[in-house]
Amino acid sequence: MEHNASEAGAAGFLHRFEGLRERLPGQGLPWLASLRARAAEAFRAQGFPTRKVEAWRYTDLAPLTQAGFGEPLTPVDGALVLPRSAAPKRLVFVDGRFREDLSDEGSPARSLARHLPEAEGLLGSIARIDDLPLVALNTALFEDGALIDLGEGVDGGVVEILSVTSAGRPVAAHPRHLVRLAAGARLVLIERAWSAEQDPAEGEGRYLHSPVWEFVVGEDAHVTHARLQQEGRAGLHLATTFARVKASGTYDSFLLHAGARLSRSEAHVTLAGPRAAAHLNGAQLLGDGQHGDCTTFLDHAAPDCPSRQTVKTVLAGKSRGVFQGKIHVHQVAQRTDGYQMNQALLLSDQAEIDSKPQLEIYADDVKCSHGATVGELDESQLFYLRARGIPEGVARSMLIEAFLLEAVEGVADEAARAALAEVVAGSWERLA
Repeated sequence: MEHNASEAGAAGFLHRFEGLRERLPGQGLPWLASLRARAAEAFRAQGFPTRKVEAWRYTDLAPLTQAGFGEPLTPVDGALVLPRSAAPKRLVFVDGRFREDLSDEGSPARSLARHLPEAEGLLGSIARIDDLPLVALNTALFEDGALIDLGEGVDGGVVEILSVTSAGRPVAAHPRHLVRLAAGARLVLIERAWSAEQDPAEGEGRYLHSPVWEFVVGEDAHVTHARLQQEGRAGLHLATTFARVKASGTYDSFLLHAGARLSRSEAHVTLAGPRAAAHLNGAQLLGDGQHGDCTTFLDHAAPDCPSRQTVKTVLAGKSRGVFQGKIHVHQVAQRTDGYQMNQALLLSDQAEIDSKPQLEIYADDVKCSHGATVGELDESQLFYLRARGIPEGVARSMLIEAFLLEAVEGVADEAARAALAEVVAGSWERLA
């Protein structure tokens, strides 16, 4: 039954691809037409992943395969309420399409659809379609996304990419974002996924937002990637990020899941040159009826590379959190220094957390560790605060925020850290 549902859901999206094929951007580019066709065929062969696939053991895509996103994307009419910008320059996408009227001029980020010839050799260069069906689906159906291509030594400053889903209709958006930093370049990227309708009525507003990112980080280049997932409570958010980091480069990321009915963020990061570094930190705030999945694959393919990963999850009501993190150390990757930790705070006896840290090591000179903790609010700390006249709700909120902000404080850039801390503030009120 599970396999049949997956096949039926995949067939609907493939039918959608055939209907949109002639209207997708990049007509007249043979390399892109070939890539889309190969991606569609790869998705046809795989279908949506089921829980029989080990990497999807804890996350069920039945809500996606049963939703029937069959209509073509159509422009949104009327005004949109947008969150306050977290950066000096912002690019806005609505249902996967660039909105020039809502975006700032002079940003190093541009619309991919308007500059597709420049993406040859970059688009699809590190993203995998043969064994990752959601990436194949995105490659076949993407309409637009952000393109950031920084030259040697260029400082791109702080840029926000805001993806808005209009909700209220069963839309499916598959934005494709490309980032390339030449040697010595710098960039702070704040990615925000936002629904124009944060709390739709029951049965309304179900939608899919399925972005794919590709980061190519040059030698001694540094990118900070802060991700704020604030989808509506009926939304489905399925994101995949690829990063390839060259010698002495750094990919520094922080993920915050704070919305959506079902969310999964999957990261595949390769440290490809000596002294390359990666930080894959994050937090999940999950309330009643929400499912959040943070899955990472860190590939140490060169010597002397450090990696750090701490993911904290707060769960309330009947919610479920997932953390899967795998560190793969190749034989050539001597003197690897890898650290991985998952910590969960359960606020309800109905909440669940699945934690699966993994190490696969083929080098003999390494320092790698992983661990996981699960607990409840410290009653002694709660009593201490209440004894000083702090109401119980406020005391709980303070302890929850302190638990999460410990992870957020590791984000070096001030603008990115402030944007994340703003979402964390008052988290108990949203989860209660």
